[in-house]
Amino acid sequence: MQTVSVRTTQNVVIDYPVASLGDRILAYFIDVLIMIAYVILVFLVIGFGEIGSAAIIISLITIPLFLYHLLFEIFMNGQSPGKRQMNIKVVRLDGTPATIGNYIIRWLLRIIEIDLMSGAIALLTIAISGKGQRVGDIAAGTTVVKLVEQQAVTAKEVFTLTEENYIPVFQQVIQLNDNDIELIQQALEVNRTTGNLQPVMAVTEKVKSNLGIQTDLPPVKFLYTIVKDYGHITAGK
Repeated sequence: MQTVSVRTTQNVVIDYPVASLGDRILAYFIDVLIMIAYVILVFLVIGFGEIGSAAIIISLITIPLFLYHLLFEIFMNGQSPGKRQMNIKVVRLDGTPATIGNYIIRWLLRIIEIDLMSGAIALLTIAISGKGQRVGDIAAGTTVVKLVEQQAVTAKEVFTLTEENYIPVFQQVIQLNDNDIELIQQALEVNRTTGNLQPVMAVTEKVKSNLGIQTDLPPVKFLYTIVKDYGHITAGK
């Protein structure tokens, strides 16, 4: 399965699978249904209101529909309502968040490959690109990924601190806080469930640098030790 590495706001890299063609098609139809519902609502409002200007009526219908995908992707962080329902999202291939410029590029080409060409070009390109990209994605350097929930793990769930006489290995962990430990736990959980070592390596280097620690412990064992030390030292607080 093709995957894309996405960097989270905590600077952890997580591999997400590229959204399937089926998910993208279903998201498209959900968005179409929402747009149809909007048009019906506008006509109902017009029917009960005093709006008589044809220009206003046309504007109320065409402008929101024309800008639907662009505005939602900008303000909903790469998702339209249909994408959110299908749990898929637009991201850049380099893993950084997509910019407004990226959204505009893929939206402009969407008009051609989906709206004008009935999606034929988009379907063909997505199927053969290998990275789930339509023409707009290729031009913008983006793709659409399937969001996989990263299960949060607490220190209590990862470690059972039954050793009353346990002596912490790294006293420097007192400089960390609960958010730091949560980040470490997420990196360990990603490694445990997916085998992806990148988050562990990135967090290990960051912790060593911030705390001034030099050790030959393997990265995974090092982070487990850090969390265990933190849990032991802060348990009595």
